[in-house]
Amino acid sequence: MNRNITLSAEEKLIQQAREKASREKSTLNEQFRQWLERYVSSEAKAIDYNTLMQRLSYANSSKRFSRDELNER
Repeated sequence: MNRNITLSAEEKLIQQAREKASREKSTLNEQFRQWLERYVSSEAKAIDYNTLMQRLSYANSSKRFSRDELNER
C-alpha cells in the first residue's frame, strides 16, 4: 500500500527535477521512490558486507606470494 508524504524544497529545484525526470521518461514521484529504495538498501548492503567479513575473519592474508606463485595455474 502506498502512502503519501509531504516534502518541501525550493520551487526552482522542484521544477528542475521534474524536467529532468521528464527527459528520462519518468516522474519525480518515481525518481523519489527509486531513491528511497536505494537509500534503505544501502544500509542492508553494509550489514551484509559486515556479516560476510565476520564470517571470513578466520582467513589469514598475511602470506606474501612471489610473482611466479601468483602466475601459477
